[in-house]
Amino acid sequence: MDLKSSSVATIRSLVVDSVENAHHGHMGMPLGSAPMGYELFRNQMKHNPKNPQWFNRDRFVLTSGHGSILLYILLHLSGYDVTMEDLKQFRQHDSRTPGHPEVFHTPGVEATTGPLGQGLSMTVGLAIAEAHLSARFNKEEYSVVDHHTYTICGDGDLEEGVALEAAAVAGNLGLGKLIVLYDSNDVTSDGPIELSSRENTQQKFQAMNWQTLYVENGNDLTEIAKAIQQAKMEKEKPTLIEVKNIIGFGSSLQGTEKIHSNPVGEEEAKVIKKAIGWEHEEFFVPEEVKTDFSGIVEKGKVDEEDWHQLVANYAKAYPELHDELLKVMNESFELSDATLELFTEKSMATRTASGKMLNKIYKDLPILIGGSADLASSNKTTIEDAPFMKQGDHSGPNIHFGVREFAMASISNGVALHGGLKGYCGTFLVFSDYMRSAIRHAALMGVPVTFIMTHDSLQVGQDGPTHQPVEHLISLRAMPNLIVYRPADANETIAGWKLAMESKKQPYLLALGRHDVPVLQEVDLSKAEKGGYVLSKDSENPDIILVATGSEVSMVLEAKEELSNEYKVNVVSLPSWELFDQQDEAYRESVLPKGCLNKLSVELGSTIGWSKYVGSYGDSIGVSNYGKSSPVPELLEDYQFTIAHIVQSAKELYEKNK
Repeated sequence: MDLKSSSVATIRSLVVDSVENAHHGHMGMPLGSAPMGYELFRNQMKHNPKNPQWFNRDRFVLTSGHGSILLYILLHLSGYDVTMEDLKQFRQHDSRTPGHPEVFHTPGVEATTGPLGQGLSMTVGLAIAEAHLSARFNKEEYSVVDHHTYTICGDGDLEEGVALEAAAVAGNLGLGKLIVLYDSNDVTSDGPIELSSRENTQQKFQAMNWQTLYVENGNDLTEIAKAIQQAKMEKEKPTLIEVKNIIGFGSSLQGTEKIHSNPVGEEEAKVIKKAIGWEHEEFFVPEEVKTDFSGIVEKGKVDEEDWHQLVANYAKAYPELHDELLKVMNESFELSDATLELFTEKSMATRTASGKMLNKIYKDLPILIGGSADLASSNKTTIEDAPFMKQGDHSGPNIHFGVREFAMASISNGVALHGGLKGYCGTFLVFSDYMRSAIRHAALMGVPVTFIMTHDSLQVGQDGPTHQPVEHLISLRAMPNLIVYRPADANETIAGWKLAMESKKQPYLLALGRHDVPVLQEVDLSKAEKGGYVLSKDSENPDIILVATGSEVSMVLEAKEELSNEYKVNVVSLPSWELFDQQDEAYRESVLPKGCLNKLSVELGSTIGWSKYVGSYGDSIGVSNYGKSSPVPELLEDYQFTIAHIVQSAKELYEKNK
């Protein structure tokens, strides 16, 4: 057995050992894709295992995240800080080798994957980031940002709509440094791929402006290497390399869904090892294989040193660009005082304020990349006086995502994962359903993407119930590590954007209105950043507290004017439950004192969850049914969402609790 074959056999034997030891996991994909993984990590990728965060490294994402053990083995053999003991702890409690790859958890893992298709779309985001930074900073003799983005995906991944949405974006933008290795084994979890699909994947990708290549034998390292090299030569299109593999290679169950997941047992493990020519004990790596892989560390060190020298020379030739590049790499831009100045207009929709903030912030932080799912004029997500990305010119910060909400969000996650840039994207709040999994993924990974969700209530009006969100705010608030911020006016919108830009480990979702609302000069940004505060106070011991978010804050302020003739009334703006909950108990008590039983919440959405803030004696005004197509005044009257109803409800609550 030659050295390369021995290295591939080592990978395959470790796959079997790790899955069998864990009594759980997927070995089918890793056994089939081991040669691809070997060739990529050993010979094709530019990476330094001793510095996994090197800025100019090639990025690799395992879209087929269920095959995580393949990635962990490649990281271990390549010299990353993933030990043999980590492999033995595969899928065990609190191990560094969880069931699916988790970014920021295991050194060398670039993205959390597992939900099929999202890995590929995040890979597109990583490639967009590279293309944009290359266009901004590279000079003919100084390619200071110059790396490829790779992924391995499978048949199941390419059945997911999000993968194809993202592939269409990648083809339209001509991302020449994006290379997808397609583990084409014709088997999914339930059986042969033909049970659910007879598509011609190559023709589909060609139609989306991709170069497509084909490797007939997935065990042929020479052909895999040739295909990757050919892919690197294509500068104007992304490349799909279809590699025909055999799922569960070496097993008596190979080529079938029966080897897709789960351990196979001691006897079948012996069958596999015999088929691959393995005669060593469990978790063994031959010395010649260690020597083979050690070349990765040596080359990676040299590659990074050469890059640092290139950057040093670049600094002398282009000092201003170099300074900006350093700010990008270190994410060290800051918001100016002018950017955070309060609005003085009489009224403004929060979506309009958001658009103004986006453009003001970009002048301070030229690291924003994003756009809208074909609703930019409505979502106010375009950075003005700046171009849109297009094939051949990726210098602009604006992206035409098309009507592809899910891919848009997932691509934005990839942009954020790259480092140096902040991804943002927008659509209507009701369409957050299309992209919910990607929003959850951002929260799970802890990447600071900004989701701009406009048209946030029944006040959408005549567009009707298909466009009027009801349950969306509470469902998003239920998502761990996501900050939902629904500002009352233009000035609270400033606070929301400021927090989103300062965030390092949490995504923000800004829920914004289409309709004009009064601009509240009494807004205190420092208090608005706490997620909840007393906006208008009659007393330290009020008779009634009106609590609201978004445009409903203006409604309760009007209601307070009527109620204050008879009662001491405080108005609390609560733009973010999550941020308010992070404050200490003393602060929360000062805003919503337990001694006041008469707390009434007002929000044009589901009332679920509000009891936490109004208490068991309080009440909530909201919407529990879908809306109607109607002019807004008639619609609000029909749903009893009026100042008069708020006033009457507050009075009734006071009388009930006397």
